[in-house]
Amino acid sequence: MSGTRSGERTRTTRGEPISAEPRINERIRVPEVRLVGPNGEQVGIVRIEDALRLAAEADLDLVEVAPMAKPPVCKLMDYGKFKYESALKAREDRKKQVNTVIKEMKLRPKIDAHDYETKKGHVVRFLKAGDKVKITIMFRGREQSRPELGFRLLKKLADDVVDYGFVEYSPKQDGRNMIMVLGPTKKKADAMAEAQAEKDEAKATRRAASFDEAHDDTDAPAPETVEAVLADEQVPETLVEDVVEETPAEA
Repeated sequence: MSGTRSGERTRTTRGEPISAEPRINERIRVPEVRLVGPNGEQVGIVRIEDALRLAAEADLDLVEVAPMAKPPVCKLMDYGKFKYESALKAREDRKKQVNTVIKEMKLRPKIDAHDYETKKGHVVRFLKAGDKVKITIMFRGREQSRPELGFRLLKKLADDVVDYGFVEYSPKQDGRNMIMVLGPTKKKADAMAEAQAEKDEAKATRRAASFDEAHDDTDAPAPETVEAVLADEQVPETLVEDVVEETPAEA
């Protein structure tokens, strides 16, 4: 196949590849367009020649923004700047995307109090961050004949973290394990926003403390009074007497 590798397909229209980019300037091949100014003002339906002339005079591009309209809608804009700002916005939107994360915490039916408190703390931290938590109770040996132990433990954990999460998936036996899923009471985006706000507040507090420490003058000597300064500037009496004695007598 000429021009393409084997197995590739190129969609074309009238012999030209389909592009996701809008048509701009001389690539717009219609007799007239509905023109929109750079500030969104409606210019009206004009001939394509006049639209291109206005774009050249304003040192802007003529960009086709609604090709399926009749006539097509075109706007005067700086297309290079528009593409750059669109790319920045898309990147910021990707950063703000919230991906649901499911954490997992495993417990034994006869877990001791200290380990329970430690693992409960991890569950609270996950829930406060806006993540779901899958709790798995692992049964071994004869423990499998007493599923009520796992059920009571899961219920206790759900009650202990009720301020941060809720039971999204009720306890259910799954082979040798019993599973429960807790969902966060706060949305992931809200939890992230709160965490960022706490970080910003802590950073501002540290900066303020550093500034106060750098400008702390409690150990600096007290400023001298006006009387003390004047006293230091007075000439000692002995010096005055010596000067008088050394002055030659008038003729």
